[in-house]
Amino acid sequence: MAQTLDKISFKPKVLVKKLLSSLPERSRIVLESRFGLAANVDRVTLESIGDRYGITRERVRQIENHALGLLKKSPAFSDSQVAFDELEGIIDSLGGIICENDLLSFISKDKSTQNHVYFLLVLGDPFKYRKEDDEAQRCWYVDIDLAKKIETALTNLYHGLSNEDLIAESEMVTRFLRELQDINDKHRNEEVLKRWLSISKRLGKNPLGEWGHASSPNVKTKGIRDYAYLAVKKHGSPLHFKEVADLIGKMFGRVAHVATTHNELIKDDRFVLVGRGMYALKEWGYTSGVVRDVIRKVLRDSGPLTKSEVTEKVLKDRHVKPGTIAVNLQNQKYFKRGKDDKYSLVK
Repeated sequence: MAQTLDKISFKPKVLVKKLLSSLPERSRIVLESRFGLAANVDRVTLESIGDRYGITRERVRQIENHALGLLKKSPAFSDSQVAFDELEGIIDSLGGIICENDLLSFISKDKSTQNHVYFLLVLGDPFKYRKEDDEAQRCWYVDIDLAKKIETALTNLYHGLSNEDLIAESEMVTRFLRELQDINDKHRNEEVLKRWLSISKRLGKNPLGEWGHASSPNVKTKGIRDYAYLAVKKHGSPLHFKEVADLIGKMFGRVAHVATTHNELIKDDRFVLVGRGMYALKEWGYTSGVVRDVIRKVLRDSGPLTKSEVTEKVLKDRHVKPGTIAVNLQNQKYFKRGKDDKYSLVK
């Protein structure tokens, strides 16, 4: 397959072939297998190579490390310094620290070429990497101080959000920049900051481009109820469940059957039924329960009110007819009307 090398001036495959040519055959084959540098681009495990030669996986690791050490002492390694400098410049231009997949994809879309570039990153002296764990992706960097600042800032950003928080990307970038007040001006641009944000595995972005905890259902959408939440939140006002199903299809390209959508809205406590088939988000301040429950809350909060005053307040919370409110007020088990025609709660 032809190499796609728009981003670098040298040819990684040619360079790596020249480097490996100075090694004994078994050492060369071990490195080619471990890094996917031959016809097979899949990286082979230590165990598989050990089985091929009848040696332990630890012995294979020793051969690999010894071979890398030999390469660093070879004339070909010194002759490759220009290429290492170019790779270092690319990492620096992309922000000084970048996820491995993003870096390799930036340089080439060809898997074989990516393997050869990865090998050069492992071999080159300027390049350091952060292992992947539960908090961050595997990354490459050339400035350890900058890498530590980014990691600390991402941690602070995560702890500054609750599991329910969703914030616009522009606000997320602003908060991130606030955590990085002393970074170099050349890195103070939105593209670099977004690239740094992608390093975190604990922060994530939902299909609407809003950021929050990656584990939150508001970010990690798993089913219709999560898409429904995002659709209603984006709309900004109560919707009928049929409208919610339609909006899910338009916004996310997901097939949302009306009956399924209605069932999910009923079961999800993030939603409140505010009218006949109408749903709002609880976080908007809507009271859970039936119309009677809303009336009780209104009277509990405001004290005795006339029927028109009760109706006005309840209609802010429920999409129902005034007659429905009037009927509920007649329930003498819960409400009583005084001589001043004001309603209050039965104690």
